[in-house]
Amino acid sequence: MLCITPAMAFCTDDPNMRNEWLTVGSARNLHGSSAQRPQTARLLGENLALWTGPDGLPVCHGPQGPLAVRQHCGYLWVCCGSTPTRPLFVLPESTDPARRLVDCGGIGVATSGLRVVENFLDMGHFPFVHAGTLGQLPHTEVLPYRVEIDPHSDEILATGCQFYQPRASASADTGLMAQYRYRVMQPLCAALYKSSPGRPGAQDVIALMVQPLDEENAIAHCLLVYFEDQLSDAALISFQQAIFGQDKPILENQRPRRLPLDGPLETHMRCDLASVTYRRWLKGRGMVFGVHAPTAAAP
Repeated sequence: MLCITPAMAFCTDDPNMRNEWLTVGSARNLHGSSAQRPQTARLLGENLALWTGPDGLPVCHGPQGPLAVRQHCGYLWVCCGSTPTRPLFVLPESTDPARRLVDCGGIGVATSGLRVVENFLDMGHFPFVHAGTLGQLPHTEVLPYRVEIDPHSDEILATGCQFYQPRASASADTGLMAQYRYRVMQPLCAALYKSSPGRPGAQDVIALMVQPLDEENAIAHCLLVYFEDQLSDAALISFQQAIFGQDKPILENQRPRRLPLDGPLETHMRCDLASVTYRRWLKGRGMVFGVHAPTAAAP
C-alpha cells in the first residue's frame, strides 16, 4: 500500500486504523504548547499538530483539518476518521490510589505495530531473549493456558498463564513462578497483569500502547500501573526499557516486517495460542494495515 496519496491524506483507508483511537504519546508533551507553537506527532504516515486550547483541552489538526483527540491514562489519543467505531478501553487499575502510574516513554521500532503487540503476548521467548530476568534456561516450557474472546467487549483474554522468572520486575530479588494474564483491548493496545513482588495475590499492570507511524514503523509506549513503593521512577523505567531494548533487534530482524495473518510463512506451536488467537481476531476484523499480503503465485 502506497503512503500518501492526494485522495486520502493518511496512508491507509483501513477502518481498523482510521476509525480507531490511536495514541500519539504522553499528554505531558503538550506542556507549553499553543496554536502558535504546536507539538508534532507522526501517525499513519502524516504529521499532526497538537496543542493545548484556551479551555485546557488538547487540540489536534491533521492534513485535512481538525481531528478528534482526547486524553486517557496520561496519553493523547487521536481518531483520524470521522467517527470512532468503539470507545477507548477501560483500565480501572489506573485510578487506584494505591498504585503508581509510571510512563516509561516511547521506543521506536522498525516493524509493523501488530508485530510489537504479538511479541508482547509471547511467553516462549522469555528464557532466550530475556535470560536472567523474565526467563532462564532450562526453564523453557510454556505451561497450558486459556485464551478466549470476550463476547461483550471483543477483547482477547489469556488467563492461567505462568512462567518461571528469575527477576520478574525491577524490585524482585528472587525467582518466582510468575502468574500472568493478558488483555488485548484494541489491535494496537494490550495489557499484561503479573504477580506483584511482596504482595501475595496482587498483580501489577504493564500497558502497551503502540503508535503506528506507518505500516512498517511504530513507537511502543509503555505505562506501568504498579503497587511498587520502594524503587524510583527512574529505576522502574530503566528496567522496562532494558527489557524492550532486548526485544527491539529481534522485532526489527523479523521478515516480513508486516504481520502474516495466514499462510506458510510462519509456523505456530501450542505455546503460541495467544498469538494465533490475535491473528485470527485481526483477520476477523478485516485488518489490512500492517498486514503482509502474500504475493499470488505465478501461473
